Amino acid sequence: MPKMKTHSGAKKRFKLTATGKVKARHAFSSHILEKKSPKYKRNLASPVILSDHDAPRVKTLLGAKKS
Repeated sequence: MPKMKTHSGAKKRFKLTATGKVKARHAFSSHILEKKSPKYKRNLASPVILSDHDAPRVKTLLGAKKS
């Protein structure tokens, strides 16, 4: 079998931490920001750690080892 290629869209959107967790951007943070409060927008700026349920799918797309 040939090697699986890294998903180009996933590598632009997700990063793996040193402990193997998946780091991503918050949703709803790119436009229609006028009606959102400054506190809410500030919280959207920080990265989010994907849940344990979603992480394995993203790791497969990134080509990470199974753990």
